This record gives sequence, C-alpha cells and structure tokens, in this order.
Amino acid sequence: MELHYQTYPEGEQKPAVDQPPVVIIPGLFGSTSNWRSFAKALSVDHPVIVLDQRNHGRSSHAPSHTYDDMVGDLLQFADRLELERFIPCGHSMGGKVAMLFSLLHPERVHKLAVMDIAPIRYSHSHAPFLEALLEIDLTHLKSRSEADRALQQAIPDTGTRLFLLQSLTGSPGAYQWRLNLPILHQFMAQIVDFPASMVNDRQSGADTVLICGEMSTYVRPEHYAEIRKYFTEARIVPIAEAGHWLHVEQPQRVLEALQEFIKN
Repeated sequence: MELHYQTYPEGEQKPAVDQPPVVIIPGLFGSTSNWRSFAKALSVDHPVIVLDQRNHGRSSHAPSHTYDDMVGDLLQFADRLELERFIPCGHSMGGKVAMLFSLLHPERVHKLAVMDIAPIRYSHSHAPFLEALLEIDLTHLKSRSEADRALQQAIPDTGTRLFLLQSLTGSPGAYQWRLNLPILHQFMAQIVDFPASMVNDRQSGADTVLICGEMSTYVRPEHYAEIRKYFTEARIVPIAEAGHWLHVEQPQRVLEALQEFIKN
C-alpha cells in the first residue's frame, strides 16, 4: 500500500536526516488537507510529514481496514522514506495506529505523541455518518451545497458536515468520495476497538505524551491506568476548552504542548 503524504516545510521530498521527523497520522475521515495549517506551524522547528491512511484522502482504496493493515502500512511507509526513527503523532484512529506501531516496532520510534484516544474499545460508532454519506446520489448531485443540505437531518452539526464534505471531490456528474465509505462502514467495529491481542502484554518505555481535550469523552481519568499499562512513561496533557478535535478547536495550545514535548 503506497500512502500519499505531504512534507513540511513544503517543497521538500524527504525530511532532513539530522533529526527524527514527526509523522502525523490522521484519524477516521481525516486527511493531509485537514492538517495543513497545523503541520506548517509545527514544521518551523521540526520536520513534519502528514500521511493519508488507506481508504482516505489520496491514498489507495483497499478491501480491508484493520489496525494490522494500518500498522503494516506505516512500517512500509517508513521503509520507503528510509525513516530509521521518527515520532509517530496520531489523532483518534491514527493515535491507535501510532500506539500499536510503537509497541510492535519500538526500535523505529524516537518518541510517541497521541492525540485524544486511549487503548480501549469505545461503545460509540460513526456508522450513521457513513450511512448518511452513502445515501447521497452522486450521479445526480449538482453542488456541494446540495450535499450539505442532504446531510443536515442526519448530521445536524455544521462543523462535522463541512469536515466530512472535505472528502467530496469533483464536479456535477463526476463527484466522488475520497473516503472508501463501504469498507469503512464494514470495518467500523474494528475501528472503534483496540486489538490488544496484537500486542499481548507488551509495554513501551518510550517518551510518550497523550494530549487530550479537557471536554472530550475519549480520554477520561478512568482510562489512565489502561494507558499506563502499555506506556509506562506516558504523560497526559489536558487541553482546556477543547473536545475531541482539539487541534482544530485549540490549535495554538496543542501546538505548544507538542513543541514542548519534542524539544525536551
């Protein structure tokens, strides 16, 4: 699986070799385009790579979407760019990929940064979002605003709709989703899970930060023990006035927390 990626500072084909790059791994529905401004700001002091995961963005679509798949994609990606050691920085689903990769391939990890996710199974599902997107008839769709109106009942939050519609590309008569909607829907149960059997009782002593939204339900105090069961050196940094999309809601605070972690 050849993943699409973007390097920062922009224009560089490969990151500088004198320091391990930060590799940002977006979450479900996320892509390189969602992280452009954040990655650009972070790259002032450190090389940054943002990738599109399989079935997302400009990366290839595939008939499977498991964490084993995504960890394997990340290893292949690191080999392709000759990244001996790097800093995985994953948000949500991407955070689980980063955690699993760190446990399975510790020799490739310089430090680990995770954004608003814990190594647990969640009870919620994003299947209703995917079902709403699948119901849109792209062959007769006349505009993106028409798609937005079609989603209003199923997805009342404007910010969420606009975020999802970033993956709609093309023009009337030729619209298409960059998301592989049927496969993501099929594998939703695996996406919200954490496959503990992949890592068994492995632990990581890598320098780890878990940056979470103070108002998010994804990382709560009752999850801290499970986090430190796998990542013994994990520091948990709550971001005030932020929910799950903390890098969008409080980008400067998240940026400062990540910069401090990288530098120290």
